[in-house]
Amino acid sequence: MLIFLPADNLNQKNKITSHRVSWTLNQPFLRLVFSQASIIEPVIASRNSLLKMKYFHKMSMIPRLLFLLLVFPALVPAQQIIPLYENNTVPNSVGTVTMPTLTVYQPKKDLSKGTAVIVCSGGSYAGRANNVEGIPACKKLMEQGITAFLLDYRVPNAKEMIDKSTGPLMDAQRAIQYVREHARQFHIKENKIGIMGFSAGGHLVSTATTHFSKNYIDNPEHTSLRPDFAVLVYPVISFADSLTHAESRRRLIGPDFSAERIREYSNELQVTDSTPPVYLVHAVDDPVVKVENSLYFEAALRQHHVPVEMFLYVKGGHGFGIHNPTVEIQWIDDCIEWIRKGKWVN
Repeated sequence: MLIFLPADNLNQKNKITSHRVSWTLNQPFLRLVFSQASIIEPVIASRNSLLKMKYFHKMSMIPRLLFLLLVFPALVPAQQIIPLYENNTVPNSVGTVTMPTLTVYQPKKDLSKGTAVIVCSGGSYAGRANNVEGIPACKKLMEQGITAFLLDYRVPNAKEMIDKSTGPLMDAQRAIQYVREHARQFHIKENKIGIMGFSAGGHLVSTATTHFSKNYIDNPEHTSLRPDFAVLVYPVISFADSLTHAESRRRLIGPDFSAERIREYSNELQVTDSTPPVYLVHAVDDPVVKVENSLYFEAALRQHHVPVEMFLYVKGGHGFGIHNPTVEIQWIDDCIEWIRKGKWVN
């Protein structure tokens, strides 16, 4: 299924055609759009009986902090943070490094659907945009009964890693391994473990989705490192010159890289019949990561008869997370329905 949301002020001549459907970018979108509120505003709004927003803004800094310390614990449950590796030892590391972690967003047991999603924020392989991407996604999934694991993976760093190009992938594989081996502890099924990634985190997820047959980590239990499904949001897919996000490529495999290395990490070229089902999200007007990354990946998946769905926005740019402020309909709701239809929930 390909979902297309039209927008205003687009020339009728601007047409995009895929092998499945053709559409024209000239139709008005008739729904009103409201920007997403800040993280503070919905919390205070939900507590209007305690304190009106206008009085909150008039508070001095110290009373504000005291108020938030009182309110937030009541509204946000404590999250469990799990070191990704045991014995304080991180593989493929040099010197002292920060331990990658999984932060667990677990629904109440009676609400759990038996499904898990590991979430990887983007950040050009230079950081992780957790506040914009990973945390809101995890909270939304948890609200729907899906156990979410926010992966704080290592970003490539030649000073801290023996091979910086494999560091993030090792962490993604270890996250899949850990969640699968501890599935019973988190009330999830071993065959209902997906992975979601945004932007460069989408490249990491597409790499984990296409390179799972090779173990980049110790795997004494021979645990399957194949995710059961993948969600890629405005992802970097290709490292080819004409498609890639140059900064992500440079940070992962640069500054010098061979044609063989580029091919290895161009994941539209790594799809096989065993690649798990994929849900793709992108905006046609993305100025940072070209929409062709998703289109080429979708074409490769279909060529190998891998189930795939794509949710395309005309407008939205890059980095909108789970809420595209240009439209009312949001991909995350459709994605959760796709997960349900895929029978990855109880």
